[in-house]
Amino acid sequence: MGGAALGVLRPLPFEPPGTAASYQSQSPQDAPELTCNHTPSPPPSKPAVPTCRPLWGPQADTDARKEGLLRKPRFSAQPRVGLGLLPFFLACAVYLLVRNADQPPWVNVLLKILPVLYLAGFLGTAHPGGGYRALLQGALLCSAVGDACLVWPEALRYGMAAFGLAHLLYLRAFGLTPLKPGLLLPLLLVSALYFRLLHPHMPPQVVWPLLAYSIVLVAMLWQGLARGGSAHWGALLFVLSDSLLAWNIFTYLVPHGHLLVMTTYYSAQMLITLSAFQNPRLKSH
Repeated sequence: MGGAALGVLRPLPFEPPGTAASYQSQSPQDAPELTCNHTPSPPPSKPAVPTCRPLWGPQADTDARKEGLLRKPRFSAQPRVGLGLLPFFLACAVYLLVRNADQPPWVNVLLKILPVLYLAGFLGTAHPGGGYRALLQGALLCSAVGDACLVWPEALRYGMAAFGLAHLLYLRAFGLTPLKPGLLLPLLLVSALYFRLLHPHMPPQVVWPLLAYSIVLVAMLWQGLARGGSAHWGALLFVLSDSLLAWNIFTYLVPHGHLLVMTTYYSAQMLITLSAFQNPRLKSH
Protein backbone atom coordinates (compact mmCIF):
# COMPACT_ATOMS: atom_id res chain seq x y z
CA MET A 1 0.00 0.00 0.00
CA GLY A 2 2.72 2.42 0.95
CA GLY A 3 4.90 1.38 -2.04
CA ALA A 4 2.01 1.86 -4.35
CA ALA A 5 1.41 5.28 -2.88
CA LEU A 6 5.04 6.14 -3.31
CA GLY A 7 4.84 5.01 -6.93
CA VAL A 8 1.89 7.20 -7.49
CA LEU A 9 3.55 10.17 -5.81
CA ARG A 10 6.81 9.71 -7.79
CA PRO A 11 7.42 12.87 -9.84
CA LEU A 12 7.48 12.56 -13.58
CA PRO A 13 10.82 12.68 -15.27
CA PHE A 14 11.93 16.24 -16.03
CA GLU A 15 11.62 17.32 -19.66
CA PRO A 16 13.00 20.59 -20.86
CA PRO A 17 10.69 23.18 -22.41
CA GLY A 18 10.02 22.69 -26.05
CA THR A 19 9.69 18.93 -25.92
CA ALA A 20 6.71 17.06 -27.26
CA ALA A 21 5.26 16.63 -23.77
CA SER A 22 5.32 20.34 -23.08
CA TYR A 23 3.64 21.01 -26.39
CA GLN A 24 0.94 18.53 -25.55
CA SER A 25 0.28 20.33 -22.27
CA GLN A 26 -0.14 23.68 -24.06
CA SER A 27 -3.12 24.89 -25.93
CA PRO A 28 -2.80 25.63 -29.61
CA GLN A 29 -3.01 29.36 -28.85
CA ASP A 30 -0.02 29.16 -26.49
CA ALA A 31 2.17 27.11 -28.79
CA PRO A 32 5.23 29.03 -29.94
CA GLU A 33 5.55 29.93 -33.60
CA LEU A 34 7.98 27.95 -35.65
CA THR A 35 10.45 30.09 -37.55
CA CYS A 36 12.50 29.11 -40.54
CA ASN A 37 15.48 30.90 -42.01
CA HIS A 38 14.77 29.52 -45.51
CA THR A 39 13.13 32.07 -47.81
CA PRO A 40 10.33 30.40 -49.73
CA SER A 41 10.57 30.70 -53.50
CA PRO A 42 7.89 32.81 -55.14
CA PRO A 43 5.10 31.02 -56.91
CA PRO A 44 5.71 30.49 -60.60
CA SER A 45 4.50 33.42 -62.63
CA LYS A 46 1.94 32.93 -65.32
CA PRO A 47 3.05 33.66 -68.87
CA ALA A 48 1.98 37.08 -70.06
CA VAL A 49 -1.03 37.01 -72.29
CA PRO A 50 -0.59 39.38 -75.27
CA THR A 51 -3.29 41.99 -75.51
CA CYS A 52 -4.70 43.15 -78.80
CA ARG A 53 -4.58 46.89 -79.40
CA PRO A 54 -6.90 48.45 -81.96
CA LEU A 55 -5.13 49.92 -84.95
CA TRP A 56 -7.62 52.74 -85.48
CA GLY A 57 -10.61 54.36 -83.91
CA PRO A 58 -11.08 56.42 -80.73
CA GLN A 59 -9.54 53.79 -78.43
CA ALA A 60 -6.38 53.59 -80.55
CA ASP A 61 -6.02 57.39 -80.46
CA THR A 62 -6.53 57.43 -76.69
CA ASP A 63 -3.88 54.73 -76.16
CA ALA A 64 -1.42 56.55 -78.37
CA ARG A 65 -2.06 59.83 -76.56
CA LYS A 66 -1.35 58.19 -73.19
CA GLU A 67 1.90 56.72 -74.46
CA GLY A 68 3.01 59.94 -76.19
CA LEU A 69 3.14 58.38 -79.62
CA LEU A 70 3.03 60.18 -82.93
CA ARG A 71 0.40 58.72 -85.18
CA LYS A 72 -0.02 59.41 -88.86
CA PRO A 73 -3.39 60.67 -90.02
CA ARG A 74 -5.85 57.90 -90.76
CA PHE A 75 -9.28 58.06 -92.25
CA SER A 76 -11.73 57.74 -89.40
CA ALA A 77 -14.37 55.04 -89.60
CA GLN A 78 -17.12 57.00 -91.29
CA PRO A 79 -19.43 55.05 -93.58
CA ARG A 80 -19.91 55.74 -97.24
CA VAL A 81 -17.38 58.56 -97.59
CA GLY A 82 -16.56 57.31 -101.09
CA LEU A 83 -20.23 57.06 -102.06
CA GLY A 84 -20.77 60.57 -100.77
CA LEU A 85 -18.30 61.88 -103.34
CA LEU A 86 -20.18 60.47 -106.32
CA PRO A 87 -22.24 63.68 -106.83
CA PHE A 88 -19.00 65.66 -106.75
CA PHE A 89 -17.48 63.57 -109.55
CA LEU A 90 -20.71 63.84 -111.51
CA ALA A 91 -20.75 67.65 -111.15
CA CYS A 92 -17.10 67.82 -112.31
CA ALA A 93 -17.87 65.71 -115.36
CA VAL A 94 -20.92 67.82 -116.25
CA TYR A 95 -18.88 71.04 -116.11
CA LEU A 96 -16.03 69.68 -118.20
CA LEU A 97 -18.38 68.23 -120.83
CA VAL A 98 -21.12 70.88 -120.97
CA ARG A 99 -19.03 74.04 -120.58
CA ASN A 100 -19.15 76.13 -123.71
CA ALA A 101 -17.86 79.63 -124.39
CA ASP A 102 -20.95 80.38 -126.52
CA GLN A 103 -23.48 79.87 -123.73
CA PRO A 104 -24.36 82.58 -121.18
CA PRO A 105 -21.57 83.24 -118.63
CA TRP A 106 -23.85 82.64 -115.66
CA VAL A 107 -24.41 79.05 -116.87
CA ASN A 108 -20.66 78.44 -116.96
CA VAL A 109 -20.32 80.04 -113.51
CA LEU A 110 -23.00 77.81 -112.02
CA LEU A 111 -21.55 74.66 -113.55
CA LYS A 112 -18.03 75.63 -112.47
CA ILE A 113 -18.74 76.35 -108.81
CA LEU A 114 -21.20 73.49 -108.25
CA PRO A 115 -18.52 70.85 -107.41
CA VAL A 116 -16.85 73.17 -104.89
CA LEU A 117 -20.16 74.09 -103.28
CA TYR A 118 -20.98 70.40 -102.98
CA LEU A 119 -17.69 69.79 -101.16
CA ALA A 120 -18.55 72.58 -98.71
CA GLY A 121 -21.86 70.88 -97.97
CA PHE A 122 -20.24 67.44 -97.86
CA LEU A 123 -17.95 68.66 -95.08
CA GLY A 124 -21.04 68.90 -92.88
CA THR A 125 -21.00 65.09 -92.62
CA ALA A 126 -17.49 65.06 -91.13
CA HIS A 127 -17.48 64.01 -87.47
CA PRO A 128 -16.19 65.54 -85.33
CA GLY A 129 -16.32 68.88 -87.09
CA GLY A 130 -14.90 71.69 -85.01
CA GLY A 131 -12.90 74.66 -86.20
CA TYR A 132 -10.97 72.73 -88.83
CA ARG A 133 -14.12 71.82 -90.73
CA ALA A 134 -15.45 75.39 -90.50
CA LEU A 135 -12.19 76.81 -91.88
CA LEU A 136 -12.25 74.40 -94.81
CA GLN A 137 -15.84 75.30 -95.56
CA GLY A 138 -14.97 79.00 -95.54
CA ALA A 139 -12.04 78.35 -97.88
CA LEU A 140 -14.27 76.44 -100.30
CA LEU A 141 -16.83 79.24 -100.37
CA CYS A 142 -14.08 81.79 -101.07
CA SER A 143 -12.80 79.50 -103.82
CA ALA A 144 -16.27 79.43 -105.37
CA VAL A 145 -16.24 83.24 -105.47
CA GLY A 146 -12.81 83.17 -107.08
CA ASP A 147 -13.99 80.63 -109.66
CA ALA A 148 -16.88 82.91 -110.59
CA CYS A 149 -14.60 85.93 -110.96
CA LEU A 150 -12.17 84.10 -113.25
CA VAL A 151 -14.92 83.54 -115.82
CA TRP A 152 -14.50 87.24 -116.72
CA PRO A 153 -10.87 88.18 -117.53
CA GLU A 154 -11.36 91.74 -116.27
CA ALA A 155 -12.15 90.36 -112.79
CA LEU A 156 -8.80 88.57 -112.45
CA ARG A 157 -7.62 90.63 -109.48
CA TYR A 158 -10.87 90.01 -107.61
CA GLY A 159 -10.46 86.31 -108.28
CA MET A 160 -6.90 86.39 -106.91
CA ALA A 161 -8.14 88.20 -103.81
CA ALA A 162 -10.84 85.57 -103.20
CA PHE A 163 -8.40 82.70 -103.68
CA GLY A 164 -5.84 84.46 -101.50
CA LEU A 165 -8.37 84.56 -98.68
CA ALA A 166 -9.13 80.88 -99.29
CA HIS A 167 -5.45 80.00 -98.92
CA LEU A 168 -5.21 82.02 -95.71
CA LEU A 169 -8.10 79.99 -94.32
CA TYR A 170 -6.41 76.76 -95.42
CA LEU A 171 -3.19 77.95 -93.79
CA ARG A 172 -5.07 78.71 -90.57
CA ALA A 173 -6.67 75.26 -90.67
CA PHE A 174 -3.37 73.45 -91.25
CA GLY A 175 -1.73 75.38 -88.40
CA LEU A 176 1.94 76.14 -87.87
CA THR A 177 2.90 72.93 -86.06
CA PRO A 178 4.99 71.09 -86.97
CA LEU A 179 6.84 74.09 -88.39
CA LYS A 180 9.39 72.21 -90.57
CA PRO A 181 11.39 75.29 -91.67
CA GLY A 182 13.55 73.13 -93.93
CA LEU A 183 10.65 72.88 -96.38
CA LEU A 184 10.20 76.62 -96.74
CA LEU A 185 13.50 77.61 -98.37
CA PRO A 186 13.30 75.29 -101.42
CA LEU A 187 9.65 76.24 -101.93
CA LEU A 188 10.54 79.94 -101.92
CA LEU A 189 13.40 79.39 -104.37
CA VAL A 190 11.26 77.46 -106.84
CA SER A 191 8.37 79.95 -106.64
CA ALA A 192 10.76 82.90 -107.09
CA LEU A 193 12.21 81.28 -110.21
CA TYR A 194 8.76 80.64 -111.65
CA PHE A 195 7.62 84.20 -110.88
CA ARG A 196 10.75 85.48 -112.62
CA LEU A 197 9.78 83.54 -115.75
CA LEU A 198 6.26 84.98 -115.73
CA HIS A 199 7.19 88.57 -114.88
CA PRO A 200 8.08 89.80 -118.42
CA HIS A 201 4.66 88.66 -119.69
CA MET A 202 2.51 90.12 -116.92
CA PRO A 203 0.61 93.42 -117.14
CA PRO A 204 2.03 95.97 -114.67
CA GLN A 205 -1.22 96.24 -112.73
CA VAL A 206 -1.17 92.57 -111.69
CA VAL A 207 2.51 92.22 -110.73
CA TRP A 208 2.15 93.16 -107.07
CA PRO A 209 -1.21 91.40 -106.52
CA LEU A 210 0.20 88.25 -108.10
CA LEU A 211 3.34 88.47 -105.96
CA ALA A 212 1.26 88.74 -102.79
CA TYR A 213 -0.91 85.86 -103.92
CA SER A 214 2.16 83.73 -104.66
CA ILE A 215 3.52 84.28 -101.14
CA VAL A 216 0.23 83.16 -99.57
CA LEU A 217 0.06 80.17 -101.92
CA VAL A 218 3.59 79.05 -100.99
CA ALA A 219 2.77 79.39 -97.28
CA MET A 220 -0.31 77.20 -97.76
CA LEU A 221 1.76 74.61 -99.61
CA TRP A 222 4.43 74.70 -96.89
CA GLN A 223 2.01 73.85 -94.11
CA GLY A 224 -0.01 71.45 -96.26
CA LEU A 225 3.17 69.43 -96.80
CA ALA A 226 3.97 69.63 -93.10
CA ARG A 227 0.51 68.42 -92.12
CA GLY A 228 0.71 65.32 -94.31
CA GLY A 229 -2.13 63.01 -95.23
CA SER A 230 -4.45 63.98 -98.06
CA ALA A 231 -3.80 67.68 -97.34
CA HIS A 232 -0.22 67.09 -98.51
CA TRP A 233 -1.32 66.01 -101.99
CA GLY A 234 -4.15 68.51 -102.14
CA ALA A 235 -1.78 71.43 -101.53
CA LEU A 236 0.62 70.15 -104.18
CA LEU A 237 -2.13 69.79 -106.79
CA PHE A 238 -3.47 73.26 -105.95
CA VAL A 239 -0.09 74.83 -106.67
CA LEU A 240 0.24 72.80 -109.87
CA SER A 241 -3.20 73.96 -111.02
CA ASP A 242 -2.43 77.63 -110.31
CA SER A 243 0.95 77.36 -112.04
CA LEU A 244 -0.70 75.96 -115.18
CA LEU A 245 -3.38 78.64 -115.05
CA ALA A 246 -0.83 81.46 -114.75
CA TRP A 247 1.17 80.04 -117.67
CA ASN A 248 -1.99 79.85 -119.75
CA ILE A 249 -2.98 83.43 -118.94
CA PHE A 250 0.36 85.24 -119.18
CA THR A 251 2.47 83.28 -121.68
CA TYR A 252 0.79 80.92 -124.14
CA LEU A 253 -1.93 78.32 -124.05
CA VAL A 254 -0.91 74.82 -123.07
CA PRO A 255 -2.61 72.07 -125.13
CA HIS A 256 -5.69 70.94 -123.22
CA GLY A 257 -4.67 73.52 -120.65
CA HIS A 258 -8.17 74.17 -119.33
CA LEU A 259 -8.78 70.47 -118.78
CA LEU A 260 -5.48 70.09 -116.92
CA VAL A 261 -6.13 73.17 -114.79
CA MET A 262 -9.62 72.14 -113.73
CA THR A 263 -8.90 68.44 -113.10
CA THR A 264 -5.92 69.26 -110.87
CA TYR A 265 -7.93 72.03 -109.18
CA TYR A 266 -10.97 69.87 -108.40
CA SER A 267 -8.71 67.03 -107.24
CA ALA A 268 -6.88 69.42 -104.92
CA GLN A 269 -10.09 70.68 -103.35
CA MET A 270 -11.36 67.13 -102.90
CA LEU A 271 -8.16 65.93 -101.19
CA ILE A 272 -8.05 68.89 -98.83
CA THR A 273 -11.71 68.27 -98.01
CA LEU A 274 -10.98 64.61 -97.24
CA SER A 275 -8.39 65.70 -94.66
CA ALA A 276 -11.34 66.64 -92.42
CA PHE A 277 -12.33 62.96 -92.38
CA GLN A 278 -8.92 61.90 -91.06
CA ASN A 279 -8.10 61.49 -87.40
CA PRO A 280 -5.88 64.34 -86.17
CA ARG A 281 -2.26 63.55 -85.47
CA LEU A 282 -1.27 62.84 -81.90
CA LYS A 283 1.93 64.63 -81.01
CA SER A 284 4.43 63.47 -78.42
CA HIS A 285 5.15 65.82 -75.55
